[in-house]
Amino acid sequence: MAAIVVDELVKLYGDLRAVDGLSFSIPEGEVFALLGPNGAGKTTTVEILEGHRKRTSGRVEVLGQDPETGGRALRERIGIVLQEAGFDEDFTPRELVSLYRRMYPRRLGADDVLELVGIGEKRDAKVKTLSGGQRRRLDLALGLVGDPELLFLDEPTTGFDPEARRKAWELVENLRAMGKTVLLTTHYMDEAEHLADRVAVIARGRLVALGTPEELAATSRATSVLSFRLPAGVEPSDLPQLDGQVLHEGLDWQIPTSQPTLALSRLTSWAVARSIDVPSLSVSRPSLEDTYLALVGANGATGTEQRAAGTVQAAVTETPR
Repeated sequence: MAAIVVDELVKLYGDLRAVDGLSFSIPEGEVFALLGPNGAGKTTTVEILEGHRKRTSGRVEVLGQDPETGGRALRERIGIVLQEAGFDEDFTPRELVSLYRRMYPRRLGADDVLELVGIGEKRDAKVKTLSGGQRRRLDLALGLVGDPELLFLDEPTTGFDPEARRKAWELVENLRAMGKTVLLTTHYMDEAEHLADRVAVIARGRLVALGTPEELAATSRATSVLSFRLPAGVEPSDLPQLDGQVLHEGLDWQIPTSQPTLALSRLTSWAVARSIDVPSLSVSRPSLEDTYLALVGANGATGTEQRAAGTVQAAVTETPR
């Protein structure tokens, strides 16, 4: 069964099409990443799924219900971690989590969830004494305390140090193992690549790619890179004919190529025939970040356009993001 269904979703703000015919579905138990530049329509889409914004047209289902009409019965089954939340500075994490958990029929223990997100030792500290990363983990605790079937995570590790990010990743992986569905938005491509079963890339409100990180990389316009160092006594002119321009960076030589297997075969065959060892030989295929940048650039989401979109959006009554 699909936890989320989005079918031809449209959201208009005057003449601006913030979301333009978006369609995708997320099966139960999947970690799904929604990626796109600022102004692409990610947050607008997520807020429609959460029931916080009304759509202009299209069909949306969340856990089998329309989020516009699902009401409390639906909200008791989902968890939401906003990009930034506000707290009363004089509460403690235990007090806040205890308060929130009373709103749910199914709930985790306050101390248990604080331990789960890694701030158990701060359970009785005032919120005003917490660091930015600790406050973000408190956000996670509040999203999890109702034991949700579906969790929305909006930029969940912003402000985290590397160790805290890894712990947050472990938490998401544990949620997947428990059968929870997670919809994640992030600007960290390594985070999406590490966590997401599938990734959707949107630009200008439209879906431009959908698949596993590996599938997206395999169809990317980004190129692989063959890297090596010249063996002693070998000049660049001695190298065989390779697919791509040979670039020099420090001691390393690099060949961007759309045919990495062919380029590697030619180089290794040349080396074997001459009994030459090629130091530091490696092939790096396009990462999710390479793929994302190629997709977004191909669909015209330049930085200038993103800033212009932000200016237009700030002028409307409901601000799409």
